[in-house]
Amino acid sequence: MEITNEKNVTWAEAKKLMEKKKALGYEQKNALEHLKKFSKFSEKKTQEFMKMLGKIERLKDRHKISIINMLPRDMDDIRILFANEIITISEDEKKEILKIVKKFT
Repeated sequence: MEITNEKNVTWAEAKKLMEKKKALGYEQKNALEHLKKFSKFSEKKTQEFMKMLGKIERLKDRHKISIINMLPRDMDDIRILFANEIITISEDEKKEILKIVKKFT
C-alpha cells in the first residue's frame, strides 16, 4: 500500500473512514474496534466541537483534534497535551479549552 496523502482526523472521522472500507487487515480491525469503543462523538458533534475550539486562535487543527480525542479534564491534562508543542497557551486559553470540553461532555 502506498501512502499518497496524510491528514490528521478525529476518532469519529477515522471510524467513519474505516467502516467504509470493505476489507480490513488485522491491525485495521483492531484499530476499528478501538475507535468504536473510545470514540465518544458523532462526526457532526465533532465538527461543532472543532468550530468552538476554533475561537482560540493559537490552536492548529492538530491541537483541536488532540483535545477532542483526549477530552482533557483539568489543567494538568492540557499541560500534558501541549508539553511537546512549540506554542504557548495562556492560562485563560486553557480555561477556555476546559470550558468548551465540559460543554461537550
